[in-house]
Amino acid sequence: MSTIVTVQDAVTAFADFMEPTDAELDAIEREMPVILADVDLIDAQITTLDRTPTELDAQRIRRARRRLLAARRTLANQVATGAAGGAA
Repeated sequence: MSTIVTVQDAVTAFADFMEPTDAELDAIEREMPVILADVDLIDAQITTLDRTPTELDAQRIRRARRRLLAARRTLANQVATGAAGGAA
């Protein structure tokens, strides 16, 4: 006779009380421009996977990479400013 064992973590992993906190949602909101820029870059790179990239494809990838770097810089500056007590 075998015993039946439940895995508590698997059962409660998606319980209602496991919602993100307000701080986590605020962090996601602050990082959303970086996330969207990263998605744009990945989309541009995926487009060129099955063919030789044209000059237009290369330009799209460069533009997406610049937008991602700018979004990361902006986020880093916001975090640094916030950590310094909000003084500009």
